[in-house]
This record gives sequence, C-alpha cells and structure tokens, in this order.
Amino acid sequence: MTTEERYRHILFNHLPQVAVDWVYDYLNQHKVHFHITLERKSKLGDYRWPQRERTFHEISINGDLGPYRFLWVFLHEAAHLETHLRHGHSVAAHGHEWQAEYCRLLREHLALFPTEVQPLIVRFARRVPMERAAGRQAEAALLRFEPGYSPETAAPTLDQLRSGVRFRLKSKPALLFEAQERRRTRWLCLELTSGRQYLVNGAAEVTVEK
Repeated sequence: MTTEERYRHILFNHLPQVAVDWVYDYLNQHKVHFHITLERKSKLGDYRWPQRERTFHEISINGDLGPYRFLWVFLHEAAHLETHLRHGHSVAAHGHEWQAEYCRLLREHLALFPTEVQPLIVRFARRVPMERAAGRQAEAALLRFEPGYSPETAAPTLDQLRSGVRFRLKSKPALLFEAQERRRTRWLCLELTSGRQYLVNGAAEVTVEK
C-alpha cells in the first residue's frame, strides 16, 4: 500500500466517502499536518497556524465522531486556516472574518452532507453573523447519522430541557447542574455542589436526574 493509499484509507474510515478526495487534496494543497485524536472533553477539533518553531498548518479532529460530524468539524477548522491565510492571526477567533470563511466552505461543500440536513446548513451559513439556532439544529440533526444511533437510546441535549431541570453532562458526569436560563446558544447553569454558575452549550448531551 502506498503512502497516499494509506492516508486515503484512514480518511475513508472517518469521513463520508464523497468527502475523502476533497479533504485529501485540501490537506496536500496546504501541507497540513493532520491528526486524528482520542476523545477530548473540551473540544472536537483544533487548528494551529505556522510559527517559527513549527512552520506548518496543523489540524486535529476527535476520532470518536461519526463521518458527517467529523466533516462538520473539519470545515470549522479549515475555516480557521483560511482566515489565517487571508487575515493573519490578529482577528477574533470566531469573529466576522472566520464566520465568512466558514459560511463559504459550508456552502461550497453542502452536497457532501445528507439531503435532509442541507436546508439547516443553508440557514446557518447564509449570512454573517451566522444563524446560531440553525447551527445547533444542524448539529443535532447530524447526530442522527452517528454509527449506532437509535432514537430510543439517544441522549437528550440541554436545549431540549426546561428551566429548573437537574442534569449531568455526558462529558462531565461527576458534576450535577440545574438549568437556569437560556442565553442564545448557551444556558446559564448552576453547579449544585460548588454553587458556581456556568454557561453550557445548548447542544451538549446530558443525562437528566430523576
């Protein structure tokens, strides 16, 4: 097996088949050092721009994601790379410049996603600032395409709860929270042991306390 065949095989195991050629060519074009990592609780992907001691672009994606969520996160990180190429690293991480690049990439590669999710992605990416509610809905819809997904066993998200409900995050099961107030894409939540308040992403998967 050649080096190219080996890399394509790795991508094939993590991406929708229709996306493998484009992602492979993109990584080669920009000479990206690409890493597939173990699950990380704090993030799904990461981009690092070239620096004096590391003269290459670097993208990492969590390897536990299903194919379409893997592609969704890859485009997010590729938008950081595109933003760096056009603006350097002096702009806000998720500011208007990054949002414009993410919108463009999502629109250009819309056909790589399932047909039923495409209208949500179009809504999310049709303008800057992006429509975050549509983004959360698109992420939730992509969860249905995860390997082994079942509606009966799927974990609810924080956005599906109501104020006053107690829950644990699937990523931090030791902490017990109470949902207090929705604030755009996040919820203000009270961690009951410490009494501290946190802003939690509404798309986070939770376990409801009875």
